[in-house]
Amino acid sequence: MKTLMIYGATGYTGRMAAEHARAAGTPLILAGRSKAKLETLAAQLGVEYRVFALDDTTVIDHALRDVGVLLNCAGPFACTADVLMRAAIRNGVHYLDVAAELDGYRLAEQLDTEAKTAGVMLLPGSGGSVAMLGCLVAHAVARASHPAHISVAMSVSGGLSRGSAISAMGSVTTETLARVDGKLASVPAGSTRKLDFGKGAVDCFQVTLPDLITLWRSTNVPNIETFVHVSSGGFPQGDLSALPDGPNEEERLANRYQAVVEVTQSNGENIRSVLDTVNGYTFTATAAAEAGRRVLGGEVRPGFQTPAALFGKGFAETIADTTIVQS
Repeated sequence: MKTLMIYGATGYTGRMAAEHARAAGTPLILAGRSKAKLETLAAQLGVEYRVFALDDTTVIDHALRDVGVLLNCAGPFACTADVLMRAAIRNGVHYLDVAAELDGYRLAEQLDTEAKTAGVMLLPGSGGSVAMLGCLVAHAVARASHPAHISVAMSVSGGLSRGSAISAMGSVTTETLARVDGKLASVPAGSTRKLDFGKGAVDCFQVTLPDLITLWRSTNVPNIETFVHVSSGGFPQGDLSALPDGPNEEERLANRYQAVVEVTQSNGENIRSVLDTVNGYTFTATAAAEAGRRVLGGEVRPGFQTPAALFGKGFAETIADTTIVQS
């Protein structure tokens, strides 16, 4: 039987995804570069592991020999997505990841035709904001007759993982983009907007999220802006490499995430929906493991896909304690 391989399985998100996949009974292989860490986790979960780096295509191809789905949890994804997407296409393996970095989605766009020819699906963002916001926006767009503009924001509560902080810092230093008349375009850095996640309007900062690509693919709405509200002390300062792996279970339980979307129709009417869910790290790991299980079970469309378009707008609400309500 083909299996789900999680690369980066001993990292913060990878470990949680592996635990969820194992609990669901998904055939599983752990993978990464650290033999000692993989050996320990594999023994705890009672599954196979494979050790390989990403600098030798022959070694990678051998490691993927009986794999049906590859879930990449090894960030920064700027260092891993290109190699593993191309390896997946080369070996007929469906590719998933949990990336929040725009370049990986641009790469999936570039490789779309090649992946379709190979019968391989590319599903970056199988967990995290892309799955979360994609389903939220789909709920609102379904109620709109002529959607013309999407403003979507995520409220991030609690501490960031070391990997997320490092990746986010890379994103913060790049230009701020929005989707304008169907094209990605630069917008003034530092723009803010007040949005209401359900407890009153708060300041949200405009940022470049991969949803600028995935929402365009799934909705065809030509104008899209993405925002983030960060509470609980804001973005960490100092040496990011010194941060802990990520929030512990108690911290995750204490800090839920929310998201809001406003869809403006061509007549000026606004349609709003609000999402409330568990901590983002819990959601990401759970959603990615569930996506891997479903893809391994045959829910596949070749080429670059998005979670909301592939699994339907109700996908996020099947993950942990997630609700979407009209507002």
